[in-house]
Amino acid sequence: MILKIGVIGTGMIGRDHTRRIQQVLAGAKVVALADYSVDAAKAVQADLAPDATVYETGQELIAANTVDAVLVCSTGATHEDYVLAAIEAGKPVFCEKPLATTAEGAKRIVDAEIAAGKRLVQVGFMRRYDTGYVALKDAVENHTGAPIMVHAAHRNPTVPEQYVTPMAIHDTFVHEIDVFRWLLDDDYVSARVTFPRTCAASHAKLRDPQIVTLTTAKGVVINTEIYVNCKYGYDIQCQIVGEDGVAYLPEPQAITMRLNAKRQNEILTDWKDRFVASYDVELQDFINAAAEGTASGPSSWDGYMAAVTCDACVAAQESDGSAVTITNPERPALYS
Repeated sequence: MILKIGVIGTGMIGRDHTRRIQQVLAGAKVVALADYSVDAAKAVQADLAPDATVYETGQELIAANTVDAVLVCSTGATHEDYVLAAIEAGKPVFCEKPLATTAEGAKRIVDAEIAAGKRLVQVGFMRRYDTGYVALKDAVENHTGAPIMVHAAHRNPTVPEQYVTPMAIHDTFVHEIDVFRWLLDDDYVSARVTFPRTCAASHAKLRDPQIVTLTTAKGVVINTEIYVNCKYGYDIQCQIVGEDGVAYLPEPQAITMRLNAKRQNEILTDWKDRFVASYDVELQDFINAAAEGTASGPSSWDGYMAAVTCDACVAAQESDGSAVTITNPERPALYS
C-alpha cells in the first residue's frame, strides 16, 4: 500500500518534506498540495509532484477522499485548525512545531485526540531522531547513572531583525524543551531566565544571549545558553552529568585538516544541514505508523507540554530572574 499524503504549506520545510517523500522515503507519495499562495503550491507541484492536486485551502485538502494522511507545514498560527480538522476526519497528521501557538490551543488538540480514541498526531520534534541524541539517550539510560545536571547550548550565527526576545524560547529553545524531557524521561517544575551583557550584534528588541535554567520533577537542574548571534556557526551542545559518569552529545562528523599552519575542522552554519538525516528518519516513522492508521513519535501531549513550558519560560524572561513555577497536569492514559 502506498500512503497518499497531502502537504499543507509549501514554503521551505513543506517543499523539503515533499522532496523527501517523493525522492528519498518509501511507502508514500504526495497526492495533494495547498498553500495560502496557490502559485507557490503550483511551483512545488511542477518541481516535485506533477501528479498532485493543488487545493485552494488546507481544509479542502484534508477533506479530499484521495488523501490518507496530512502534513501541516504552514505558519504556526494555522496549525491548530488544520490538526483539529485532520483528527475530525480520522486522518493521521504530522504537524511541524509548534503544535499550536498557545498551550490552550495545544490542549484542545489533545482533548480532540483523546475523544477520537487513538493517536493520530505526530509533532515535528526531529531531534529525537538524530543519531547523536539517540546515542546520548542510550548512554544516559544504560551507562552514566541517574542524571543530576545538564549543561547545554543552542547557538546560531545570526538571526533576522524581526527575531525578538520571546522567540528565543518559542522558536529556538523549544527544541531543547522537548528533547530534554525525552532524554531524561522527566517533566519540568520551574523555569528561570537570566541575561548576561547583551552582545553587540543584537538589536533593541532582542536580549541576546540568555541563560534558561529548568528544574525537573526528579530534581535535575538544566542550564542552557541561548546565543543566536554567535557569528561562528550553528552549534548545538549537550552534556549530561550522571551519578556514575558524564555523557556528551557527539559533534557532527567533520574532517579535521592541518592547513595553513593550523589544525581545523568545518563548523556548520545551517540548522538544516545539522539535522537533515533526522528529518528523513522522522518522516519515515510517520509514514510507517500512518499506513496503519495511527501515529508514533512525539505526540500532541509532548506538543502541549512544550507549549506549557514555553509559556513559563517567556514569563521568566519578564520576572527579573525569579523562578516561575510550571504546573504539570496528569498525563492522559492515551499518552502513557
